[in-house]
Amino acid sequence: MNAFSPLPPALLKRKAVVYVRQSSQSQVMQNLESQRRQYDLVDAARQHGFRRVEVIDDDLGLSASGAVARPGFERLVAWLCAGDVGAVLCFDASRLARNGRDWHHLLELCGLVDARVIDQDGVYNPCSPNDRLLLGMKGTISEFELGIIRARMLDAARAKARRGELRISVPIGYIWYRDAGLGFDPDLRVQEAVRLIFSRFRELRSGRQVLLSLTEDKLCFPRPTDGRNTTTFDWTPIRYRNVISVLKNPFYAGVYAYGKSEKRTEIIDGRARKTYGHGKPKEEWEVFLKDHHDGYIEWDKYERNQALLAANAYGQKGGAKSGRGGRALLSGLLSCGRCGRRLCVAYTGKTPRPVYRCERPNLMLGLNRCLGFGGPRIDKAVAAELLRVVQPMAIEAAMQAEHMQSEARAERRRAAELDLQKAQYEAALAERRYAACDPDNRLIAATLEKNWEVALKRLEACKTRLDAEQLPDTPAKPPDLDGLAEDLQAAWNAPGVSTRARQRLARALIKDIVADVDEEARDVVLTIHW
Repeated sequence: MNAFSPLPPALLKRKAVVYVRQSSQSQVMQNLESQRRQYDLVDAARQHGFRRVEVIDDDLGLSASGAVARPGFERLVAWLCAGDVGAVLCFDASRLARNGRDWHHLLELCGLVDARVIDQDGVYNPCSPNDRLLLGMKGTISEFELGIIRARMLDAARAKARRGELRISVPIGYIWYRDAGLGFDPDLRVQEAVRLIFSRFRELRSGRQVLLSLTEDKLCFPRPTDGRNTTTFDWTPIRYRNVISVLKNPFYAGVYAYGKSEKRTEIIDGRARKTYGHGKPKEEWEVFLKDHHDGYIEWDKYERNQALLAANAYGQKGGAKSGRGGRALLSGLLSCGRCGRRLCVAYTGKTPRPVYRCERPNLMLGLNRCLGFGGPRIDKAVAAELLRVVQPMAIEAAMQAEHMQSEARAERRRAAELDLQKAQYEAALAERRYAACDPDNRLIAATLEKNWEVALKRLEACKTRLDAEQLPDTPAKPPDLDGLAEDLQAAWNAPGVSTRARQRLARALIKDIVADVDEEARDVVLTIHW
């Protein structure tokens, strides 16, 4: 190794390659001095006597650990194999590779074509045993250094997470305060959007029905403006993933969890490919701290929500699917008294009518069906039993229903008021921006004027929506609750009551129904678990 000895003329006829790399996008954006020093290696190559100098900076923002593909490094290897490279210039060994496989492969190729490796310490000849030993030690130290840095960072993060102090990414509805720590988002509109999802799920017991209900009320959900930081939001129509992400996240139940996912490594084309975000069972989470912060719901309610979501999605044993419409009242509630499996619903005849069957043995094993029976009479019998059981508490239930309806109207009105306040602020802000602009500067004034018009239209729409939610000035005539209690059958069969509503009412009272057929008496025997 000699930084000042001249290079052979044969090497100077080839081109020198300056390899520029930084490990992450944040380094690319912030560590500008490191970039400048690496690009300055072009002048160093010319000082060594090279006339042709190529710069490879395709790998800016990519790690050299071997976990990701580096197109720039692959291009360098291809040029070395073609014998076009006389020297490879890098800031230090860690710029070229942080793993032994890539590093020694590069040295092997440089030795085969008699190319030099040049860094800020000197010029190395891979054909020389001493230089080869020194380069090998540099690569080993670089690889070891990366492992030490990563281990220290992860151990420090885990130690801080065990105390609940690591500032992990928090879901919408929470924010890290500089001094006070974790707390609710100060925007009441954001808080109301989250709480509304939980209240609707408590009522409807289905994520899909929550989505449909909120969509019908034309409610929006906040989305981070930049896609990551929960500092500013764009209010967009709510989606199913918004509902499920809120219902399934234990953070809303006051739980601080760390290490919920893991990385997996696969060998593809001779390289390690790491993928992240693979969920782990709750028992394997590294940190699980209950009552760490204020929650939107309690932990026991969160567990009940998860059990209900699991039953809705998969029809697991012990659970019933949510009411999804159709003509069958008891779809997802009936279990076979012989094999324990859920009964399926089929519709037969020119005028389709529901038929309950135990189809699983036939579909999966090719065996005969355990049982099957028509649905209309069974549905009518169970409905009559439901009304008989509810009869003593009909008045109280009707009053509770009226109270829930009033609460739902209040929730919609509260959401409309918050939307109106936000629209008023945005309209006032757009007006101030337009007023502060020079009217003669039409390039800017035209855009600000357009934004002001959009804000005014949104303000008018929010006012119209709030007016529609306002209660009438004159109190409405109270409903005849006594008459409702006396005629539950008419209420059950009322034209305005949908099958989905009847299914939801049935699932509010019935946990499971075990069905069997008495072949001799030709009767269907139903055992209702309330």
